[in-house]
Amino acid sequence: MASSQFLVSLAIIAVVLPPIASATVFKVGDETGWTTNFDYQAWAAGKEFWVGDKLVFTYPEGVHDVVKVDGTAFNACVAPPNAETLKTGNDTITLAAPGKKWYICGVSNHCTLKQRLTIVVSGSTAPAPSPDKGSANGIVISGYWTRVAAFVVGLAMILS
Repeated sequence: MASSQFLVSLAIIAVVLPPIASATVFKVGDETGWTTNFDYQAWAAGKEFWVGDKLVFTYPEGVHDVVKVDGTAFNACVAPPNAETLKTGNDTITLAAPGKKWYICGVSNHCTLKQRLTIVVSGSTAPAPSPDKGSANGIVISGYWTRVAAFVVGLAMILS
């Protein structure tokens, strides 16, 4: 009885863990980081952002900041007084809900110098990768699932 409960628990973990592990961490601006005179819209183009992904803003502390704003403040390049402002120089934002997101630098005129980013966050979690066209009948088993299956089968053999 205890061994079957353990296997059920293991199966639940195996199903729940992949979406958590599949979150992507995006370093905003890549090697350039968060600074003025960089085209963040071009950087974001072609990227898919999903609920659970993380944005990491890196910049020299005290030189810039990251302000979460709405579309109106984004277009006006104005940080409202009640807006959440991040200032550590290594700020991580977890994308918690789908929809359009806007970020600006609230320091001086940095926003007007292109230090601003808007993205669209999709869905509740990133979808599973589509099957490889070269696979047999579209069946692809990732290395993760192969290890989980081998572990469960081995454990079942040991416990029986």
